[in-house]
Amino acid sequence: MATEMKTTEDDVRAALKEVYDPELGINIVDLGLVYDVTLENGTCDLTTTLTTPGCPLGPEIVTNVRRALSRFDDIEDTHVHIVFSRPGTRR
Repeated sequence: MATEMKTTEDDVRAALKEVYDPELGINIVDLGLVYDVTLENGTCDLTTTLTTPGCPLGPEIVTNVRRALSRFDDIEDTHVHIVFSRPGTRR
């Protein structure tokens, strides 16, 4: 049974504006790195990318995403899916 969440995608994207790419000094939302946010049953599924596939700061960014979303009482778990092509595109 699906549980209605009060946190919205807009709330998540606003919180993620506090997560910066340390090398560029720009947040991951304004960089266009956040592709999709799905909220359901206490879980936030986030599809995102990094500025480069070999980005050594990827783990730090994921930790900061989880930290930013921990403020929401109805998000019990966060799954961060890192991809290197936009969903729905083929290369």
